[in-house]
Amino acid sequence: MLTREVKTETPVSVSAVALVILQLTLLGGSRSALAQESKIGNLTGSAKRGKQLYRRYCIGCHGPRGDGQGENAPWVNPKPRDFTMGLFKCRSTPSGSIPLDSDLFDTIGRGIDTTAMPRWNPLTRQERADLVAYVKTFSKRFQEEQPDPPVEIPPETPVTADSIQRGEEVYKSLKCFECHGEEGHGNGPSAPTLRDSKDNPIVPYDFSSGTRFKCGESNRDLYRIFMTGLDGTPMPAYVYWLKADQAWDLVHYLRTLQAGSRDQIGKVRAPPHN
Repeated sequence: MLTREVKTETPVSVSAVALVILQLTLLGGSRSALAQESKIGNLTGSAKRGKQLYRRYCIGCHGPRGDGQGENAPWVNPKPRDFTMGLFKCRSTPSGSIPLDSDLFDTIGRGIDTTAMPRWNPLTRQERADLVAYVKTFSKRFQEEQPDPPVEIPPETPVTADSIQRGEEVYKSLKCFECHGEEGHGNGPSAPTLRDSKDNPIVPYDFSSGTRFKCGESNRDLYRIFMTGLDGTPMPAYVYWLKADQAWDLVHYLRTLQAGSRDQIGKVRAPPHN
């Protein structure tokens, strides 16, 4: 009597199939992310190249997932930026918008004053563009959204004693002193209660600490900061609250609070010689 040999195969579990699908999906997502580019002038940044730079220079603070949970993070104050949220302090775009590639490019080169984020002067312009491309891979916002047009910065008005006085009145009317203090030392009555978007304590900027600001050092930089706000912090945007001449008056007044600018501003305030 002849018998037929029947071959059987080990059944594949549903969970194993699901795992394979998940791995392929993640792999595809990773490849898609590394295809991210940045555009800064005539430079095109590559996320693939930027990944290696990130591992060398940035991972210690911002972490392998870009969530601000690097091994150095527990000892850094304020905490490193969480790139996955798509919220950035230093932007030329309105509050709530993702930044331009050039905004991230400038931040890498300029650093952020009073934080652990340094100026990355050793990096070439191409390397900075590559880093921007890779940083963008951490948040889906850069794949799903387009940045809004930047906030317009009109020509600066003249620095005069009257402008400075008007700026002081703006400072008081906007209640800037509640956070930054009467003399801009960052010690206003609300300062101890302030938290960032991740509920970490955050200290208001001390204008007397030098001639720089969080996101720059020129008058145009300062104008942009309070017109766009610093997303992820309690610092709001005043673009819909201030007219351009009022904003420039405020810039001129804030300069008088800086130790390095007092001599120059004092010449403006001093009465003319007879």
